[in-house]
Amino acid sequence: MHPTFYLGPLEFPAYFTFLTIGYLLATMLAWRETFRNPGVDPNKMLDLAILLLLTGLLGSRILHVIADGHFDDYVNLCLDPFKVEGRPLPRGVHCIADSECAAAEIGDLCNVTTGLCHPGRDCLRTLKIWYGGLAFYGGLLLCIPVGIWYILRNRDKLDLWKMADLAGFGIPLGLIFGRIGCWFAGCCFGEVTHSGCGVVFPKGSPAWDRHIERELIEKTAALPLPVIPTQLIQIGLNTALFVFCYWWFKKKRTFDGQVFWLFMLFYAINRFAVEFFRDDHRGVWLGDTLSTSQLLGIPVMIAAVVMLKILSGRKTA
Repeated sequence: MHPTFYLGPLEFPAYFTFLTIGYLLATMLAWRETFRNPGVDPNKMLDLAILLLLTGLLGSRILHVIADGHFDDYVNLCLDPFKVEGRPLPRGVHCIADSECAAAEIGDLCNVTTGLCHPGRDCLRTLKIWYGGLAFYGGLLLCIPVGIWYILRNRDKLDLWKMADLAGFGIPLGLIFGRIGCWFAGCCFGEVTHSGCGVVFPKGSPAWDRHIERELIEKTAALPLPVIPTQLIQIGLNTALFVFCYWWFKKKRTFDGQVFWLFMLFYAINRFAVEFFRDDHRGVWLGDTLSTSQLLGIPVMIAAVVMLKILSGRKTA
């Protein structure tokens, strides 16, 4: 876990840094393919990529805030930071002054009653995406209508399904780097495991906080328990999905839109399965049966199967 990279006096949040790298690489690869695919104007494609970057961040943030189980924390950060879960000083020592929390880099405010450190008041935290907190499906589902709107406005230079296929291999490439960012940030971790594949994050990590919340460890514990490395699993699955989609795009595509909907189908399946092994806060529904991503993944899988059938039928006709 290494949530922040330093370059001299500059700080680069690991998650946001890798997310940016992934989006740039995906855009560059898709842009190169526009020169081999009639019906897509390279310049218009870049304009759309910038628009969808902003749209994706907005949609991802909105879904995270309202559906990932952190809504109360964002409200309390503005109204009463002491209602946000506090953390003790190293070795479980109780704080008696704000300066102690700041010096230990675990908060800005000391609640002398409980001896715990809390973050400072921040009414704009919902807008600060560099702290992390993005839900992929929120960005994807907002980008689809915005992308369709832009493409239809420029239908003389952009073909809808040809553009979709560029996203079909571009998105999983970006997701690889997004999950690398998750690994360094320590978020999106898995359930406790005592198998040989478990990984241990440091004290103060999201896994450590979660295990204290679930009363699996004491607040004085030096480390959290070993967890399933779901970030690494998703990096592997996204890498395989990118390779498959790009290969299909180059060698096997038989109709426009095929690559995009194949990506949507297999990503939804992969994500649905991995969610069963995660333990971070990500929203739970139907009596704690399904996470937000699993609930959204079901209609995505159905839509993918239906659209593959429809587009295949149009090609045959």
